[in-house]
Amino acid sequence: MLDNIFIPLFEVTVDPDSHPQLHVFLKQVVGLDLVDDESKPERRPTKHMPTPAQWTNVFNPAYSYYVYYCYANLYTLNKLRESKGMTTIKFRPHSGEAGDIDHLAATFLTAHNIAHGINLRKSPVLQYLYYLSQIGLAMSPLSNNSLFLDYHRNPLPIFFLRGLNVSLSTDDPLQIHLTKEPLVEEYSIAASVRSLSLFARVWKLSSCDLCEIARNSVYQSGFSHALKSHWIGKEYYKRGPNGNDIHRTNVPHIRLEFRDTIWREEMQQVYLGKSIIPEEIEK
Repeated sequence: MLDNIFIPLFEVTVDPDSHPQLHVFLKQVVGLDLVDDESKPERRPTKHMPTPAQWTNVFNPAYSYYVYYCYANLYTLNKLRESKGMTTIKFRPHSGEAGDIDHLAATFLTAHNIAHGINLRKSPVLQYLYYLSQIGLAMSPLSNNSLFLDYHRNPLPIFFLRGLNVSLSTDDPLQIHLTKEPLVEEYSIAASVRSLSLFARVWKLSSCDLCEIARNSVYQSGFSHALKSHWIGKEYYKRGPNGNDIHRTNVPHIRLEFRDTIWREEMQQVYLGKSIIPEEIEK
């Protein structure tokens, strides 16, 4: 799998003429996902596990094994692409929808964003680490409702209230959703044209809350700097209210000032008052 995925990517990075169509395609690729049924039982990785080139076991490698080797190859590939002025690819695996909690520990160490993350509700420590790092959680309540967790038990509203970097996303759109616009369908449950929607009755999220979640979506996305500037403001990369254009995001400055102040205080607590916080967010 690693050879089939990464060898062509390294070849086209070194010599774009070797695979011209792939070279053009990679200009549009912003993330690498890792998808499987996490609920399947797996053997825990040990120091005795062979490297991928030596793998002859009949059983499947553990999730963290896959995560590490995909991350390591992608990290090297991105450094090479950066050196040649090419676009890079972020690691955005499915994690924490089901299965062992150590999946979320593995992606905390390796991932830029993750999909789902609902199992963070089982681990306050990991949940706190994801909050401090502001790792994006692209959550899909409708998909979770059909497969693993009832809608009213989904932790998205709790994560949002606690300040985790959550967004609404889609998963299994052909299986779960009923329209050609699955993301709009997710938001339509959150914000009906009527004054009191199903989403509001269950989770009591305001229009301000929904706008903040939409703003998080743009931050988590692979949009270019120009597109992010267009959608949420020219100074979006600044922390707190300084990076907020209320005319584009519809999120009040006081909401973002509250988020930023609490996060900074937590960071200072963890680093014993010596936290060095850059004033710009990674684009």
